[in-house]
Amino acid sequence: MSSSLRRGSLAAAVIAFSIASLAACGAGSDAQTSEIKPDNAATSVGVIKVQNALVITQPDVKATGPAVVSATLYNNGTTDQTVDSIKVEGEGTAEIKAADGKDKLTVPAGGSVILGGKGNASAVLSSPSQTVLNGSVQKLTFAFSETGDVSLGAFVVPAESYFSDWGPSDIPSAPATSSAPATSPSESATGSPSASASAEGQAGTNASSSATATASASAGQ
Repeated sequence: MSSSLRRGSLAAAVIAFSIASLAACGAGSDAQTSEIKPDNAATSVGVIKVQNALVITQPDVKATGPAVVSATLYNNGTTDQTVDSIKVEGEGTAEIKAADGKDKLTVPAGGSVILGGKGNASAVLSSPSQTVLNGSVQKLTFAFSETGDVSLGAFVVPAESYFSDWGPSDIPSAPATSSAPATSPSESATGSPSASASAEGQAGTNASSSATATASASAGQ
């Protein structure tokens, strides 16, 4: 199967259960008790539930740039919990930012937090290696302040189609190229050295002829 067909089928499969997961987010903190059971990466440990976990890469497979972790985090407990770290196996720790730009990300008691997308919290891998391949599965470990580590496997998908709004905000642009033609030294010159020399030579010849005519006239007198 070609890479484009594989990526297309993977995106189509993940889109279906991602929409269901986002619909659950809009239903509030009781959404996890509904009958929506997405097929994508989801797990629960104690009062914490991680759902709809993905690693989203650059839209261009040849581009080098950051990747992001996208997920919905639920806290069914009675006290707030902070997300102390998010690790991608083999890639290190993602840089976490809350929606308000602060470094501390809090999942409120009885509430949820969305990672990824405009206006939401973010978790960024600044320099993912080539092992983060579209279509593969990466192990994610979320460290919560009270519950501790919550691990699961997450699909890796490019920021295309539905995922374009959830992928990295930092997308490298193609370098600008100049189309101005090069100018050769001969084209930039205002005159030709050979032409100048010819002109000077002609002037010398004319002057010599004039001098000879004057001398002849004087001798005849």
